[in-house]
Amino acid sequence: MTEAAKNLRAVPYRGGGFRPGHWRFVGPLVFAVLLLGWEAGSRSGVISNLVLPAPSEALEALRQLVETGQLWLHLGASLQRLVIGWSLGVTLGVAVGLMVGLLPLARAGLLPLVSALFPIPKIALLPLFVIWFGIGEGSKVATILFGSFFPTVIATYGGVDNVDRTLVRMGQSFGLGWWSIVRKIILPGAMPAILSGCRISASIAIILLVAAEMIGAEYGVGAYVLMAGSLFATDQLLAGVAMLSVLGLVVSWLIGRAERRLLRWRG
Repeated sequence: MTEAAKNLRAVPYRGGGFRPGHWRFVGPLVFAVLLLGWEAGSRSGVISNLVLPAPSEALEALRQLVETGQLWLHLGASLQRLVIGWSLGVTLGVAVGLMVGLLPLARAGLLPLVSALFPIPKIALLPLFVIWFGIGEGSKVATILFGSFFPTVIATYGGVDNVDRTLVRMGQSFGLGWWSIVRKIILPGAMPAILSGCRISASIAIILLVAAEMIGAEYGVGAYVLMAGSLFATDQLLAGVAMLSVLGLVVSWLIGRAERRLLRWRG
């Protein structure tokens, strides 16, 4: 072996610096530290129970909800509205976003309309939806649908618009038809932006769900939070907030699973 070969040393791999790490224990650890500090502050009197009750009191309120069966009534009603409204909003949003991104005529006609309606606070339109669809389920689903629709359109249109046009020209040079290019090149390239739009629209949908359920709903997490607030039952109010937080975490986890499945090609 030559002297130069003896002096060679392995160079560490440097290509993974921007890959997301898998520190699964950090998130639960942060939650646990916050809850323990909160509980200790409440028990020691540093935090007034009248202003912010201890987590154990909110947990007791949740336990009572489970025992009486009210938890499943409120969660079931909210989940039904959320799934219907968000699914319809995302489906329509992806369809319109693809039309705006792919068809010049649709872009010229629909993009100004979307840009004009997107900044309107959707909660402000809730009384109008009540007039149109009644105080029942129709107005609540319409509010969630309307709020989920516009972020999905914008994200889908942006994702389609940012697909590398070199890949499109390459597909054309290989003789691929219009639909094949859309299915094999544009949709996979736009999928990260579409899923990001779904994540944003899901958060907006939960916010609108609570607002819609505060108007004329007998069951639902929003109705429960409104009732607890009117009674100054802060432990029940925190229990409702905890339900919304868990709902948001579950939705985020499901979208994360969809991202890992649909974006496996990114490595």
